[in-house]
Amino acid sequence: MKLNSNYWQIRYQTAEIGWDAGRITTPLKEYFDQIENKSIRILIPGCGNSYEFEYLLNNGFTNVFVLDYAEAPLENIKKRVPNCKDNQIIFADFFEHQGEYDLIIEQTFFCALDPELRVKYVEKMHSLLSKKGKLAGLLFQFPLTEVGPPFGGSKEEYIKLFSDTFEIKTLETAYNSIKPRQKNELFFIFTKK
Repeated sequence: MKLNSNYWQIRYQTAEIGWDAGRITTPLKEYFDQIENKSIRILIPGCGNSYEFEYLLNNGFTNVFVLDYAEAPLENIKKRVPNCKDNQIIFADFFEHQGEYDLIIEQTFFCALDPELRVKYVEKMHSLLSKKGKLAGLLFQFPLTEVGPPFGGSKEEYIKLFSDTFEIKTLETAYNSIKPRQKNELFFIFTKK
């Protein structure tokens, strides 16, 4: 199975999107509600239907961008979020994307990538962040298996993977996960070193 753009396009077209909560999840909503500067540049890569994007725009954030390399979810966003601008929706491969962001949101993107790409993911995130930029969101904590996506991982694994280039500010089991994900998500905030 090749996890390419065609694979994800088909998953969206056939509504095989079990990870899609249909709304913003509580850990991200509560994190966003604490951000005071609504003009920071935010990227949501591997965005899917991105209810996070919709929530941020509806709450006054002005520099939010979503990126995916399957067109179907981006079309869904355009229909659902008519107040977004064309340049805020980026159809591209994350690893080819160029830009600079103050905050990048992780929400079911890392776990959807082939685990062989994890080091490359960390490097790319680091390169896309501004000098004091943050990578924040949720990572799954269940054993990494060959079966996926989603692919799991552990707190220890994430510390090892990210700590060379990121300051680990928070990496704790999310207390406010949605029911199907309770005890299986780590909420994190990493700042660029």
